[in-house]
Amino acid sequence: MATLFGPRYMSMLFGIVFLSHQVGGFLGAWMGGYIYDAFGSYAAMWWISIALGIVSALFHWPIKEVPVERVAAQPAR
Repeated sequence: MATLFGPRYMSMLFGIVFLSHQVGGFLGAWMGGYIYDAFGSYAAMWWISIALGIVSALFHWPIKEVPVERVAAQPAR
């Protein structure tokens, strides 16, 4: 992330990532219970989770990871 956005924004970017993770965890648990109450089964929640997983995989499919070139270590002066 530092090579893409620079080290200046690392703390903000990590904050956004971790906040969205926590919100997703809360909404997932709450929504699972709500859907169970509405349908009397967890089957609908499983299908929604599968669909979201497929959508997520499709979003990440075109990402091409390239190795980062590392500068050789220099001895201390």
